Amino acid sequence: MNKKELLRSLKFLLFSISAGIIQMGTFALLNELLHLPYWVSYLVALVLSVVWNFTFNRKYTFKSDANIARAMTLVALYYCVFTPASTYNEHFLTGLGWNEYLVTAINMVINFVTEFLFQRFVVYRNRVDTAVKPAK
Repeated sequence: MNKKELLRSLKFLLFSISAGIIQMGTFALLNELLHLPYWVSYLVALVLSVVWNFTFNRKYTFKSDANIARAMTLVALYYCVFTPASTYNEHFLTGLGWNEYLVTAINMVINFVTEFLFQRFVVYRNRVDTAVKPAK
């Protein structure tokens, strides 16, 4: 892996961590303070974190001029697969007695790796580092 791709992976990691913080904070606010139903709190928090992550990764990690609607649709399709798969994984492994936090951590790692690969090689495959830099 060259230095540029290593730096890209590091940026993706940092933005993913920040998205996780946004998701957890939003979930806590909606679930604990506003006492919204679990699924509403989870869904709103997930959507906010995905939009945050998508926006910053498009601009700073992949530096792409790819069509926003197309790119976001592809990311949404990724989550149409990942969300039920990870939910099943959570249910299956915790049903076997695995610790819920360990399973969540495993799902977060799987999400990080697969989403990076999906965005790098599907969403932005030929549109990496194509954003026009503003003139100084």
